Amino acid sequence: MHYGKIAALTDVTLGVDEGEIVALIGANGAGKTTTLKTISGLRPLSAGRIVFEGVNISRMPGHKRVVAGIGQAPEGRGVFPGMTVQENLLMGAYTRKGSVATELAEVYELFPRLAERKTQSGGTMSGGEQQMVAIGRALMTKPRVLLLDEPSMGLAPILVNQIFDIIKEINNRGTTVLLVEQNAQQALQLAHRAYVLETGRVVKTAKASQLLDDPQVRAAYLGGDLDVEGATG
Repeated sequence: MHYGKIAALTDVTLGVDEGEIVALIGANGAGKTTTLKTISGLRPLSAGRIVFEGVNISRMPGHKRVVAGIGQAPEGRGVFPGMTVQENLLMGAYTRKGSVATELAEVYELFPRLAERKTQSGGTMSGGEQQMVAIGRALMTKPRVLLLDEPSMGLAPILVNQIFDIIKEINNRGTTVLLVEQNAQQALQLAHRAYVLETGRVVKTAKASQLLDDPQVRAAYLGGDLDVEGATG
């Protein structure tokens, strides 16, 4: 199943099939975050289209895309500093009707540290803990596809490994993941497939394992059913 067709920047065409982890890698300014913002409805299209589960959602407001099944943990985490951890998580369920106790319990199962600190203010949490809050809040929407923007940014290596292990577990539980990540090595080790963006264009796409062995990708970035099709964001 394809989740959509979206165009961002100059001409970005990509696809994410149900059950996959797909990574977007590239230098700063390549268009990775803009692509995610266009998919989630935070940035309007000037051309192209987004198709999610067979429905053209190109003109659908962002909050309705959340209801449709697209969740996002943004770059910078966006934690509400004056709210508790649990209040931050419940903000992710603002479109849901009825009890969200099951979803909250699932988030706490994935992130036991958040359960321990659910009454602590979000602004007093460490960077890694805030990233857990951001991902957990996105999961409270019950997304079918989860957009993750730079989840490892600013984290110590041990926390990076923990976050990537959790992303893998989220995927194992049935959520499709589209991952934007500056840490290309970690992203390609985690993902099934990947796209390389340069100045708003896809310049390479392949299985992640193949890109790990690609000499050009290694030199540039490794130190030694969502469709995105032909549009401008």
